[in-house]
Amino acid sequence: MSSSLYTTDNPVFSAYLFYCAILVLKVLFMAPLTARQRFSKRIFISPEDTTLTPKAKVKHDDPDIERVRRAHLNDLENIPVFMVAALLYIATNPAYFLAVNLFRIFTIARIIHTFVYAVVVIPQPARALAWGAGYAATIYVAVQVILFSL
Repeated sequence: MSSSLYTTDNPVFSAYLFYCAILVLKVLFMAPLTARQRFSKRIFISPEDTTLTPKAKVKHDDPDIERVRRAHLNDLENIPVFMVAALLYIATNPAYFLAVNLFRIFTIARIIHTFVYAVVVIPQPARALAWGAGYAATIYVAVQVILFSL
């Protein structure tokens, strides 16, 4: 394995950095999205947070807020795994076209997943298809790393 695979001279690694940065911002975006739901409904998880908003209450089971939280948790379950698997995948020196499209598929799938799950709720199978596309990309890169390592 050449160490040059992990420099910005490698267009696959540069693409990896680009899509990882988008995914990091996407995960960070989920906290304000959750806060927006909490403030619009005046529902908070901690009693001390209610002092800032008139008529606020503490509630742990609001379906709209929980939907956004579940989408955020789903990101936290899927995005770091993909980032690690994709970083390992770069060591296989994959073709640029394939690697970049796998990074794109995963990133777009995660954005769509959040959109159809937590922003504009769209019935299944929209969420399952978005999740499945990202999951398939993750499995593909992980399997390629295993096959390369044999």
